[in-house]
Amino acid sequence: MTSTDDRPGGASAPPVRQGGGAAFWLRAERLLSGLATLALWVSGAGLTLMTIIITWQVFSRYVLNRSPSWTEACSVLLMGWFIFLGAAVGVRERTHLGFDVLLYFLPAPAKAVMRTISDIVVLAFGAGMIIYGVQLARLTWNTVMPSLALPGGVSFLPVIFGGALVCLFSLERLAGRFAGLPVDVDIHATGEEM
Repeated sequence: MTSTDDRPGGASAPPVRQGGGAAFWLRAERLLSGLATLALWVSGAGLTLMTIIITWQVFSRYVLNRSPSWTEACSVLLMGWFIFLGAAVGVRERTHLGFDVLLYFLPAPAKAVMRTISDIVVLAFGAGMIIYGVQLARLTWNTVMPSLALPGGVSFLPVIFGGALVCLFSLERLAGRFAGLPVDVDIHATGEEM
């Protein structure tokens, strides 16, 4: 029995074998797709809110001649959230810049090996984000951001959450590849990424 895989970009994947593992994979993929969509919406909301705050700061400074003290710190905090959450979604959707020239010339099995190595490196990077983000948050938690009256460690929370999403999305791709699912169908078929 076969079923199609609905991708967020509207592209459809080839049929996937239905079985216990494939059914679990499809449920996990839907859950992670929802998580990626949520992260993207939070990222977009953060970018919009930061734009509004910066606009208010400019207006306050140059029109009212009284600039609020909290706007810069709040904008930087929001920027951390939308950068790291957006980057994690970019890992899942493979929209980051990459050096993929070699993939054009390799046979399909070698492409899968290269993609697996890439996913392992990204997974390690995400784990590093979590580990070092937690260390930095602990070191700075007892300090206070004066203009926001928040613990200093709050500024490292986006690194930790972004790293967790990077790890989840990398593991999703690795697990799918090892299960024999068509996670690299676009690479195998055309030699290029979507």
